[in-house]
This record gives sequence, C-alpha cells and structure tokens, in this order.
Amino acid sequence: MIEKVKVNCSWGHLPLALGMMFTLSCGCLSASAAPLLMEGKSTLYQRVLTTPECVLKASAQDQDGSLVPAFTRYYVYARNPDGTLQVGPDATGKIAGFIDSSCAIDWKMQLALLFTNPADRRRALIFKDQAQLASIIESDDAAAAAAPLYEALEKNGSAPGVVAQEPAEFVDYRKNFYLLPILDSEENWFSDDANVLQLKIASVSAQAGQLAGNAASSTAGAAAGTNSALPLGSQGVGATLPASSASAITAFKAAVVFVIDSSISMQPYIDRTKSSVAAIYKRLEQAGLADSVSFGLVSFRADTRKVPGLEYTSRLFVSPGEAKNGAEFAAKVKDLNQATVSSARFDEDAYAGINTALSKINWQQFGGRYIVLITDAGAIEGSSEQSSTGLDAAQLRLEAEHQGAALYTLHLLTNAGKNNHAKAAAQYQDLSFNSVLQKPLYYPVNAGDVKSFGERIDELAASITEQVRLSAEGKLAAGSAAAAPVKADDSLSADTLKLGLAMQLRYLGEIKGTKAPSVFEGYLADKDFASHVKPVCQPVVLLTKAQLSDLKDVVSGVMDAAVQGMVSADDMFSQIKSLAASLGRDPAQLAQKQSFSIGQSGLLGEYLDDLPYKSAIASISADSWAAMGPQEQDAQIRALESKLKYYEQMNADLDRWVSLSEGADPSESVYPVPLEALP
Repeated sequence: MIEKVKVNCSWGHLPLALGMMFTLSCGCLSASAAPLLMEGKSTLYQRVLTTPECVLKASAQDQDGSLVPAFTRYYVYARNPDGTLQVGPDATGKIAGFIDSSCAIDWKMQLALLFTNPADRRRALIFKDQAQLASIIESDDAAAAAAPLYEALEKNGSAPGVVAQEPAEFVDYRKNFYLLPILDSEENWFSDDANVLQLKIASVSAQAGQLAGNAASSTAGAAAGTNSALPLGSQGVGATLPASSASAITAFKAAVVFVIDSSISMQPYIDRTKSSVAAIYKRLEQAGLADSVSFGLVSFRADTRKVPGLEYTSRLFVSPGEAKNGAEFAAKVKDLNQATVSSARFDEDAYAGINTALSKINWQQFGGRYIVLITDAGAIEGSSEQSSTGLDAAQLRLEAEHQGAALYTLHLLTNAGKNNHAKAAAQYQDLSFNSVLQKPLYYPVNAGDVKSFGERIDELAASITEQVRLSAEGKLAAGSAAAAPVKADDSLSADTLKLGLAMQLRYLGEIKGTKAPSVFEGYLADKDFASHVKPVCQPVVLLTKAQLSDLKDVVSGVMDAAVQGMVSADDMFSQIKSLAASLGRDPAQLAQKQSFSIGQSGLLGEYLDDLPYKSAIASISADSWAAMGPQEQDAQIRALESKLKYYEQMNADLDRWVSLSEGADPSESVYPVPLEALP
C-alpha cells in the first residue's frame, strides 16, 4: 500500500523532470473528502454518466434542481439509502450536489462504443441477458441461432430477450449525439475459435425518448432505433426502398476525387485519367445523371524546399461540383502535366495529396465519397523532414473514415520502382484499409500497364454510375450481408458495389436524422454473428477539447524530455503507457499533470485490468518493449509524433466537435476519439 503524498497540482511549480511525467494518482484531494472507490480497487474512483432529464439538487431532500446536460460525468462521493448520489465534478473533494441514481449510469471506464456502418453485415442486437447472447455465440452456427430473432424483429418489431436493435441506417453522431458506454466485458469464442467480446453496455442519446415509433417499454423498445422502415435483412441489389427512404435517396450524389502523382514518370497515367473522366462525363450526360456524379483532382509531388523546380508539393486543381461537364473539367486540369525535374528521392509526398483531398473539399454535400490515389512510388513518411504534413497512413485512414470517404489506391508497379514496391504496398494497404469491407481497397497494376490502369478507372466509374442510377430510382445499390452475396473476389467493382450500400446508409442516416436506441442497458457481441471478422462497433474515448489539448501537451513534454536526455527511452515508454492506460479509465486526470512512481507501485495494473480494448502503447508490455530493437522502438516513437500532428488537426476542425449543452464553453465540446488515434 502506497502512502498518499499531497502534491502541488500546479504544473508550473513542479520540478521539470517531474512535470514532464504524468500521474495515474487520483488527483489532489482535500483531507476531508474523497470519492468512493470502485469495488476491489485501491485507486480507481466511482464515476457516473448522466442521462437526459437528470436533475442536480443542492441537497438530497430538495424536490427541485437544475437540469444537467446528458453525458455529464460525476465522481460519486456517497450513495444514500434514498437512492440519491452525492456527486462532484472531479476527485478534489469539490461537491456539486445530489442526483438520483435512476438517471445515472455507472461508468467504470472512459471507453465507449459507436456503431460501425451496418452495410454488408447484420444489424447488431442488444440482449437483456448475457446468457442468451452467450448461448448464440457458443452454438455450432451463431448466424443460424440468431436468425429466428431477426425474423421476429422484421415481422413483429420485437423478439424474445432482445431489448434493442441497431438502427437500419448509419447514425451520424454529429447530428444525433449518442454513446454506448461499456459497463463490463467478457471474452468468448465462436465455434470456429474466432474471438468475440460480450459487452455490457448502456445506450445514452442526447435526445432520449424522441425516437420515432419507440415506446418506453422494453417490449415495444425491442426495435429501438428502427425509425426507418428499411428491413435490411432481406434487401437485394436494386431492391426498392420504402417510400420515405426511396424519396430521400433520390437526391443522393457522389463525388470522385483523383489524387494523382505528377512526378516525372507519370504523364501516360495523367493523360489516361483525363480521357477517362471525359468519357465518364459523356456517359453520365447520356444517362441523364450529369448532376449526380462530380469529379475532382488533386496532384502531388514532393518537397519543393529540396527541389524548387517541382513547383508544388500538393495542389487542388478542381473540387467536385466546380466542373459541370467534361469540357469544364478538362479546362481546369489542362495545365496538369508531369514535373519537368526529378524529385530528391523516389518516394513522393502522397500523404500530402490525400490530406489536401480530405481537408480542402466539402465532402458533406455528397452521399457517395470516393478518393482514388494513383502513384508508382512510395509515400514520404510523416516523420521525414521532407513530409509537409507530419501525418502517416494510419492518421489519414482515420480521417477518411471520419469524412465517410472510401480511399482506393491504384499502385502502378512499374519497373523503375521495383525496389520500392514492397514498402509502398505496405503503406498503401494500411492507408486504404476499409472498415466496412475489412480489407484494403488496394489494387496493384502489374508493370504499370496503361491499358490495365485505364480499365481499372473505367471499372470504378461504371460502378459508381450504377450506384447513383439506382439511387435516382429509389433503390439500394447493393444488398446487405443477408442478401445474395456478391462474388468474393478482389475486383474493384465488387468492392465498390458493397461500399455503395454503406454510402447510402450513411446518407439516409444523415438526412433523415436517424437516432441511436434510447436509454437502456444490455449485452452486445462486438462481432457480426455471420462474419466473425466484422466489428459491429468501434471503441472510442470521449474527450473534451481541453483534454485533447492536455493530452498533446503531456505527450509532447514526455517526448521532449526523452530527446533532451532527461529521461531514458524506457522511462518515456513507461510514462506514455501510464498515460494511455489513464485515457481508458479517466482522462480527467490529464488536467492534474503530476506524477509519482506508479509503474513501480503496481497500480498501473488497476488502470489496465478489465479494459476490453487497449491502445497501441497500452497493449505493449514492459518486457516486449525491452525486447524491441532500436529500430522498432524508434518506429513507435515516430508513430506518436504523427499522432501529435493529428491532434492539432482534430482540434482545429470545428465541425468535429459537439457541444452537449447550450452556452457551454467551447473547451468543453466533446469528440469520440477513435482508440486507434490515441497513444
């Protein structure tokens, strides 16, 4: 047992070496008050998350109080026999008042979930009892065991033991904020030995109880979130949607942005891309769909500081919607040609081109969102002095997911780049990994054959044109996982057909305001019953702008201390691991910026124990870190540097952040940060 030492919480008053470290202690406590500890823990305090209509009162006996915004997090200082909780905003002994336990959800960890896009899989079911969920998972065929429940939901709107079903359409948290806090977890396995987590979750929506057609009772609420009459369990390619969805989907439009390498070897591919777009515009006009698909083009090269003759590192030539026809597009890209000088190295700044496409284009005006990277070279890594962004494939992939854009790579395997192909392929497979399909949208073009390249472009364009044609007719672009499956191969058109449904579901969810199920608790499998590699949810950590800023400051401070020789690489790893562990438990500790030797105290385990998901650093043991060579350790550090750059980009994007209460300080706006983006 470690004796608690009172520490001045002011960052400025700490010794520099201590100030660079991060605390996993419970903050500066007054001698008279401390929150209640979690059962079986010696350092972790009880916290709750408020649901809508929760009232904060000055005393437990008061009848009236002030309404608390949903998702307010409180530390619990006392649990009273009358069902009230004495709560405070932090662990420092400050008391805010009393709330009723019926409007509060115990929150053991900061981890929560968001639903992934339900395209190409069954909609998730939430069960009243863990035993029922476990029996389905452990059956010989989980998909068959769950089939009667899906049939009952589709026919009757309810099913035995099911308290809620995932919405038919993708829920945009920015328009209808929700979270699925994780209350508990247990590991299990399907019959094929595929791992799955049984998660006890709560559902908390910013506007609970306002779901169309959702009743308060658990029986009527079995189909909570199905405010669309879209029964995706039976739709096939070209299936007609119900009237409300069919009317909405007819306005669906798509944007395709080519991000093309224009270094000295690329002229044949630039010319073929231009001619393909011209032909596509012509076909769209003939089909009466000229207004339904727009094209954009970004060109990239490399570091102009090294080679000024390159003229630019990345340039947006045309945004989707700026060119109404083929002639206008051709006019805007007529000056695009390959560079007249060679870059300083074979790799080009492909990530700069992708970042320009993601950040300079208004993707929200389109339902279908496609980015097509075309290059014969590898990408300059974010840690290189020649990188203009400081970002790597992982951060750009997350940003594409945030924008709802599918990111394709057409990798030209030319003879000139034969010594670069393997490294580049690994980069672009990471960059283009698609969470809906659970595979990279990576398509190599053997020998860089111009004819084969052109066929790939035409294939993609034809698939997207078919998608918008069906949308214009009020039909689905593709079926769900329950419909007749698309042939499983690596064809670009097959992948795009499946992605078409994901794009439509996101679009319908946005314009119809689809909401997540209302307030309840239940049990959820984190993988699809039929396809065990497909996640039905994504782990996130709810951070405020202030906490994200603190996170960046603390990580930067620790890394700077390591660079200056104030701490060793092992100490740096230990401190960052402690930080990563705390993010899963309680990011409010970020504000303390203090430390004691938690790694030696054995208390770090309390922060990592029972967490169903862990970030990259938190998943590495001290032994495995010590066993890494200098290059592997350096790669981990460079990955952190790229994440720091991404935090700056996240913080600056005002559209990303959600204010949970009117008039709240902007620093308290929140964003569900994907766990992958954290240390």
